[in-house]
Amino acid sequence: MATKNDKYTYRVTWSEDDNEYVGLCAEFPSLSWLADTPEKALKGIRNLVADVLLDMGKTDEPIPEPISSKNFSGKFMVRVPPEVHRKLAIQAAESGVSLNRIASSKLSQ
Repeated sequence: MATKNDKYTYRVTWSEDDNEYVGLCAEFPSLSWLADTPEKALKGIRNLVADVLLDMGKTDEPIPEPISSKNFSGKFMVRVPPEVHRKLAIQAAESGVSLNRIASSKLSQ
């Protein structure tokens, strides 16, 4: 059975500034872990998140919900400048699709 920290969103990337790999967790953007291999960076950030979760539990702090556990409606509002709105509306009309379809296509690229 997966533990709570196993459900968070982790990423490992190279840090040119640090000359090491850095482990990150999307739900805890202030945390990171540097290591000389990607595997060590992932293990380090997972352990760090587990430690932080323990501390948060002891102090009754609200614990972030894993992104993987959230339900998404597929709807969100995006404000764009009027000229971008016009350009997208023209592209949609010329393509014979909805403005929503054009915007969705561009966001998914």
